[in-house]
Amino acid sequence: MAYPFQLGLQDASSPIMEELMNFHDHTLMIVFLISSLVLYIITLMLTTKLTHTSTMDAQEVETIWTILPAVILILIALPSLRILYMMDEINDPALTVKTMGHQWYWSYEYTDYEDLSFDSYMTPTSDLKPGELRLLEVDNRVVLPMELPIRMLISSEDVLHSWAVPSLGIKTDAIPGRLNQATISSNRPGLFYGQCSEICGSNHSFMPIVLEMVPLKNFEDWSLSMI
Repeated sequence: MAYPFQLGLQDASSPIMEELMNFHDHTLMIVFLISSLVLYIITLMLTTKLTHTSTMDAQEVETIWTILPAVILILIALPSLRILYMMDEINDPALTVKTMGHQWYWSYEYTDYEDLSFDSYMTPTSDLKPGELRLLEVDNRVVLPMELPIRMLISSEDVLHSWAVPSLGIKTDAIPGRLNQATISSNRPGLFYGQCSEICGSNHSFMPIVLEMVPLKNFEDWSLSMI
């Protein structure tokens, strides 16, 4: 999760998030180089009185500054499209979880099990235990197996919501009457926090998401205890 005064992204805990962070760094470097070049040219124009008359009307220069931006856009677009297709692709998920947004809580249903569903409300500040995070802790965490592809089916019962867990690289809108699909997979066990990322009413800020990624054996034990 994020920490105070953090400037960068949260640590990646899924292959998709790792790809997104690499793409972010790749694009940021291109932006930095372009900004440096533009700043250098502006400084040069303001500080020198020398002009080269042959560059004021030159086909070669115009050709370069037309082709170069196109090449830069291609260098950004190709990895972007690759990640986009990776995020949409779902290969034989090991588990499917249906998530429904409500005002103002989440409900979860493990569709591979006959009767495994629950609601997840934010834990009030007065009920927090030592070490739990204010406005981020819930009464029922979503327990999932790590290192396995998991399909999330996301929708809403009332208004627009958005199910987002930054460290796993997932942010999917919950739309009434529409079922959106996303894939998550965690490289390591742990607690991963998220929140509703679509303004959905007065208690929009009080819809936290907590995923607890555990080894498969622990998940099986938990699921048997819940049924």
